[in-house]
Formats: sequence, C-alpha cells, structure tokens
Amino acid sequence: MLYRLRWLLCFAAMTPLVIAGLSYQCGAASPAEDAGLERARQTTRMLDDLYKTAVVLITQHYVEADSDLPAGSAAIALFDAMKQKGWHEVRLLDATGQPIEEKNAPQDEFESAAVRELLAGKSWHEEVITRDGNRYLRAATPIPVVLAKCTMCHDHYKEAKPNQPIGALSYTLRIE
Repeated sequence: MLYRLRWLLCFAAMTPLVIAGLSYQCGAASPAEDAGLERARQTTRMLDDLYKTAVVLITQHYVEADSDLPAGSAAIALFDAMKQKGWHEVRLLDATGQPIEEKNAPQDEFESAAVRELLAGKSWHEEVITRDGNRYLRAATPIPVVLAKCTMCHDHYKEAKPNQPIGALSYTLRIE
C-alpha cells in the first residue's frame, strides 16, 4: 500500500513537468524543494542571452576585417575569466563537425548528446550531475548564424540553413 501511495505521489508530481517538457526523477527532490535547480535554469537563460547578445554586438560594431579580434575569441576569453573567478563554466561547441579549433569539439557524452539534440531542433538540452558532492546543472543552447559577417572567419557557415545550429554554448552551473 505504501509503495502504491509513493508511486501515485511521484506520478502526480511528474505529470505537469512531463507536459511542460521537463524531466523529473522519482525519489529526487520535489519541484517545491528544488528551487535551486530552477534558479540555475533561470541564471543559465540570462547568461545565454547576455553572451549571445555580446557576440552579436561585438561582431556588428567592431569586426570589420580578418585581422580584427573575432567575437567568438572575445567570448571564449570572457568564459575563461568567469571560470577562473569560480562563477560558472561555459564552453563554445562546434556543431558542424569542422571545428576551427579542436578544443571546440564536444568533449564528453553530455556535449555530444546536446549537439545531436540541438541539431534535431531542440532549443535546450540539460542534465543534472553530482560532482565533488555538489549538484550542477549542465545545459546547452544552439548558436545559429545570425550575421553575414560570421562567414568572414567561418567560410563553411555559408551553407548553413536559417536557424540551423552551427554551434552551441555548453553551461555548467552549481545548483544552490
């Protein structure tokens, strides 16, 4: 009887999340108890908007020639600074199979799965992991070609279809 009650409660808790396209594991913290995960998701969405807006603005206003600092390189320097200060981790991932730098190729199963999901049309891929006794949100979002200037450094982007991801941002944020 107790088993059936727990299963019923778990089913009731996960149904709205499944309908919303989110995942929930029975036995994990309930949605009400996992406000930290939702805060991590919101922070990731905010960072995603910030970083992508910055890359577009840098490209629009400061990239005029091949000799100019590419916005992607500026973003990677910013990502490294955030990681060194202990805020969060962000990686730029190639989704074309032709990374300009090999370090931008997916490095683990999460990043490989994220690229597959984003290329299939998803707008968000996530996983909750535990590392060193702490929970982390890993999330990835697509990067499409949004400016013609992008092809100055990335000639193979000319063949990308509208809204097709050519890359992704892979985030790792501690859930607090």
